[in-house]
Amino acid sequence: MKKFVLLFILLFSINVNASSTIVMDTNTERVLYEDNAYEKRLIASTTKIMTFVVAYEYAKDFLDLEIEAGNEILKMYGTSIYISLNEKMKLRDLLYGLMLRSGNDAAVVITNFVGGSEENFVELMNKKAKFIGMNNTVFSNPHGLDEETKNYSTAYDMAKLSIYASKIPFYKEVTTTKYYDVKTDIKSYSWVNRNKMLFTYPYLTSGKTGYTPKAGKTFVSTSKKDNLELTIVSLNDDNYYNSQENLYNEMFNKYKNYLLVSKDEFSMEYNDYYINDDICYPLTKEEKENIGIKFVDNSYLVISLNNEDIYKEKVYKKEKENTDNTNLSFWEKIKKFFNSIL
Repeated sequence: MKKFVLLFILLFSINVNASSTIVMDTNTERVLYEDNAYEKRLIASTTKIMTFVVAYEYAKDFLDLEIEAGNEILKMYGTSIYISLNEKMKLRDLLYGLMLRSGNDAAVVITNFVGGSEENFVELMNKKAKFIGMNNTVFSNPHGLDEETKNYSTAYDMAKLSIYASKIPFYKEVTTTKYYDVKTDIKSYSWVNRNKMLFTYPYLTSGKTGYTPKAGKTFVSTSKKDNLELTIVSLNDDNYYNSQENLYNEMFNKYKNYLLVSKDEFSMEYNDYYINDDICYPLTKEEKENIGIKFVDNSYLVISLNNEDIYKEKVYKKEKENTDNTNLSFWEKIKKFFNSIL
């Protein structure tokens, strides 16, 4: 009982400054901790995670194409890479500037190139949000500034976006880069990642910070220790680095990613069926003792905790090899005959 009380006090004290917080497992999307995670809030420059995802998915074949900065940059303010009018920069470098320096000017240059206009690009952002399952999210711009137009989301939705983005290797490569040098047709740049946690926390695997006076300080990140990877979202938290590091440490100590079903052992036990991957699930040591596994309707493996279903995995039926010659062509029959001799 004393241990439980201490844990409760610790978690409460960690998140007391945040308006919204969530900790989610990146593999199963199990919510391990949340506080006001479904409350709509302004998200500032963490918006740029979606900007990156849309730009990469629509234009990944043009990363080395040089893009010319137009008049769209003239209305930008706040954090910038300070690209000049008519300066040409590769899309790859613009994406680094978007994430490392949170460049609002980089965001609108990318937007015009990929979408043709900000309006079209924002439409793509909202379509992608629906696809991911961000049901309480509305994007109005690609940068997160909120004086004229505003982007609203929830900690839960942003965690789903973070998990989606973290499955893109280039996203992790960019957001974990500490230093990056760029040379264009006009000048050279040397950028340092604005995410300070990247320099202090060894398990960080991605991250994007944000701030506006209205949204407060926002931070979306992922970290991996052993075989457990988590994502944390902090919205309006003045001390988000400390909050997230403490939360990560607490969750990594409390949860392990247990192997519940091996795909190889499953196929050996059920000869006619298979699953695509091993089934692993984040559990406490106590929860592990109360796990149940059911094979339902020859279609799903259902994992339950304390008799409550918590996870479902699709099961597939193996195709039987055609052992007769009924549907084979003449030449296929000849080939099969010689193969049997060999």
